[in-house]
Amino acid sequence: MGVTLPAFQTLVDAHWRDVARLAHALAGPVDGDDVAQQAWTRALAAYPTLRSARNLRGWLLTITHHCAMDAHRSRARRAVPSEDVAALVPGGVTPGPETGLPDGDLWARVALLPERQREAVVLKYVADFDHTTIAAALETTPAMSRRLVSDGLAALRRELL
Repeated sequence: MGVTLPAFQTLVDAHWRDVARLAHALAGPVDGDDVAQQAWTRALAAYPTLRSARNLRGWLLTITHHCAMDAHRSRARRAVPSEDVAALVPGGVTPGPETGLPDGDLWARVALLPERQREAVVLKYVADFDHTTIAAALETTPAMSRRLVSDGLAALRRELL
């Protein structure tokens, strides 16, 4: 029993903005385009083997999430030269004039959340995923995805209010 899938170009035309937006939200402006391209490459390779055409958008955004996490992992393994010895000191970065992050910038604050909370908040409010889909993308349970989003929002509220 075969699945009838639309032409891949139709899929690209329908969802390229969603993939690009999520890639930039998760990977940042530097790696966002590369992550989106990697997601499309992986999707094209896997497209002929799909067994269901029920939620192609969710499938694409899950691939994009995985590509973004791969980019974060590879970035963490790369050496980054620095002339500034103070930048090598471990510790959290807090928003403020000394860090160059404006106090009112919500997405700068989201970027400072712990990784799993940040991913859950972005998947919920940028990709518009439900908790079941977030749980699948983060390889956790729907209850845990709710908790991650809730904890992330609570941390943002504490910072902003």
